[in-house]
Amino acid sequence: MSDFGEEPPADLILEAIDGELYGPKQPKVILFDIGGVCVVSPFQAILDHELSLGIPPGWINYSISKSAPNGFWHRLERGDIAMDAAFFQGFNGDLHQQTLWDAFYKREKAKNPKLEDVTPPLPKLDGEWLFNEMMSSSTKHDPWMFPALQALKANNKYIIGALSNTVIFPPGHKLHQPDFFTGPLKGLFDVFVSSAHVGHRKPEPSIYQLAAKRLDEFAKSNASSPRNRSLGWESGVQPTEILFLDDIGENLKAAKNEGFHTIKVNLGRAYEAVDELEKITGLDLEGDHPKIPIKPRFTRGKASKI
Repeated sequence: MSDFGEEPPADLILEAIDGELYGPKQPKVILFDIGGVCVVSPFQAILDHELSLGIPPGWINYSISKSAPNGFWHRLERGDIAMDAAFFQGFNGDLHQQTLWDAFYKREKAKNPKLEDVTPPLPKLDGEWLFNEMMSSSTKHDPWMFPALQALKANNKYIIGALSNTVIFPPGHKLHQPDFFTGPLKGLFDVFVSSAHVGHRKPEPSIYQLAAKRLDEFAKSNASSPRNRSLGWESGVQPTEILFLDDIGENLKAAKNEGFHTIKVNLGRAYEAVDELEKITGLDLEGDHPKIPIKPRFTRGKASKI
């Protein structure tokens, strides 16, 4: 016994040290989006394509987002429709709505007076080519976040989860996976909530609530394993114990509304988010990739072979 009574348990001492060094109470869960966080963003391919066409950047994302909640893109991500010829025809239609183009160009003109006064013709896009180009480009692991994810997994301190808007590639497609939830990346996650498999997509509140429920269930069912006995998993997971990383502000806002803590991952600069993770966790998560932002390409690449 000390002069101040019984010695506090070691786990309380460690928790106090964590609080002093790294700020608020440590999260139990670090939850990752996939595209634009763990793998290279499909928005990079969109930006490259828009620059190659000479149109104001942001049009493709604008047209997709304004077709919510029942545009063909959104229905595919919820698993409501298959990725077939009807999808590509419908998606192409969503990209060619004159009223949306007029509204978008008017918005951009207000921000940039140097744009032509007369609205130019609606850009002609190949929806199937664009979709496959986006999906193909976003299979590469992010050079900053992927090493950080591996280090977090090896540390064994956190529940590692994924919450991602996804699509299911059909048999015969180059990107088809017989087992969606396996592989060098997906195999790292303790819990993976895939929009196309659960029928909900971000930023719908229901998918965050489902993720919180599954993470809570995972913690309670794995609390007694030797690795987890000192981590407090027996009490489950509250939304405030989840730290969520995403590259889309709307998705992060919805997560905050459900009680999650969040980190924004900026396009081409995921190393900034890794720095934030290091401050929160106190771990060395940085890989050996130089901290140089990924710049957009100004010339169109070859057409997708898919």
